Amino acid sequence: MTALRSVTLYCSSSRSLDPHFAVAARAAGELLAERGITLVYGGGGLGLMGEAARACKAAGGRVEGIITRKFLELEQGWDGCDELVVVDTMRERKRLLVERADGFLVLPGGLGTYEEFFETLVARQIGDHAKPIAVLDDHSYYLPLKALIDHAVKERFVREAVWEILHFGTELAPLVDWLEVHAAAPVHADPDRFLPMGPKTNR
Repeated sequence: MTALRSVTLYCSSSRSLDPHFAVAARAAGELLAERGITLVYGGGGLGLMGEAARACKAAGGRVEGIITRKFLELEQGWDGCDELVVVDTMRERKRLLVERADGFLVLPGGLGTYEEFFETLVARQIGDHAKPIAVLDDHSYYLPLKALIDHAVKERFVREAVWEILHFGTELAPLVDWLEVHAAAPVHADPDRFLPMGPKTNR
């Protein structure tokens, strides 16, 4: 049995996006369903979130949503979820999105998606969890993000080992393949290699 039983999807709930972004969101939902991987997401029915969830469900997959009471109305919580968990705070929502995942797939999104991505990445870097993170660079949307991380590595604000726990790609299937491999054999987040302060030294 695969170690990647569930994937948390981070992406936009915006209704004003270029339609081509929805194509990849639907493909992501369908692919997870085809592989028998539960889709865990923010519980909304709008934007890329809704597109992915509906596609996964239509393809026979399982969908679990985590949403706050406030966003239940704003994001029109999707009642097609196999399980829709309603919580009081964003902190609790993000905690459950991480806890329920065996890996993470990031699709195009805005500030909320950036926050989820970076919080999950930092938690992985410091060893709070050992789950892999993959980013779909759909239509070059995340090229600036990858360039930012590359720049931070070059300037030594981020350790190069970050690329062992984070993977960017332009095609969904290879990204999910990567998640499956790294969920089964997670990289140990050795503080000496991953944290910016580097190895301990005698002072």
